[in-house]
Amino acid sequence: MALPVAVQVYSVRDDAAADFPGTLKKIKEMGYDGVEFAGLYGYAPAEIKKMCQELELVPISAHVPYYDMLADPEGVLGQYAEIGCKFVAIPYLTPECRPGTDGFAKVVENALALGKVAKSLGMQLLYHNHDFEFDKIDGKYALDVLYETVPAEYLQTELDTCWVNVGGEDPAGYITKYSGRSPVVHLKDFVGGKSENMYELIGIESEKKENAAQAFEFRPVGSGRQDFPGILAASEAAGAQWVVVEQDQPSMGLTPLQSIEKSRTYLRTLGY
Repeated sequence: MALPVAVQVYSVRDDAAADFPGTLKKIKEMGYDGVEFAGLYGYAPAEIKKMCQELELVPISAHVPYYDMLADPEGVLGQYAEIGCKFVAIPYLTPECRPGTDGFAKVVENALALGKVAKSLGMQLLYHNHDFEFDKIDGKYALDVLYETVPAEYLQTELDTCWVNVGGEDPAGYITKYSGRSPVVHLKDFVGGKSENMYELIGIESEKKENAAQAFEFRPVGSGRQDFPGILAASEAAGAQWVVVEQDQPSMGLTPLQSIEKSRTYLRTLGY
């Protein structure tokens, strides 16, 4: 049976900020089965739960800033439990927390503590990677160190297939590596390669300007260099429950909403 398809609302964040209920309605009309949140846009958890119920859109997960979780674990994570999210993810590490810094050891320690709080609220903590987790610590990828150190009961994977590829690994192979621990897989396409402008595209400025022909660019799913039939087959075999479309910035002359619609249309051609 084909996996259900959700979209990370961050992909259409400006539309969501302007009209959150209307944007959720458009997402449902495109054929998405669920949503993953990145912010609540000023709405109360009960209001968002009601919106999703009325649209028959499953609130599967949320990306919650790491420091927000640490500041008030029960209170912050409790909001997403109230909405009905089954998963909650650490979405991104700022430079002082990344592999190669003293802060990374604290991330590993805190992931265990946060995973226990999530579990107590009926949710599963995930970790959403970028490419910097493929830096090595004593010969092992930092991402693998994280998953080897924190028990699977408290931390599972949300492998971002774009960043796995940029990090130098085969996305399908990496999903397979974490079979049984990959409930949610991020589908993200791109062209170009590892470059200075990558993080500029997710809002982090770079002073260096790239050759346009080599520059990294996010693309709708199916419009870039990723092997999605292989990724989807690996996701199903690994026991994934959901796949989530994410596109950090629009491209190809499309708006954010047009971009996620193009991704959904492509996935239908593969039977999803």
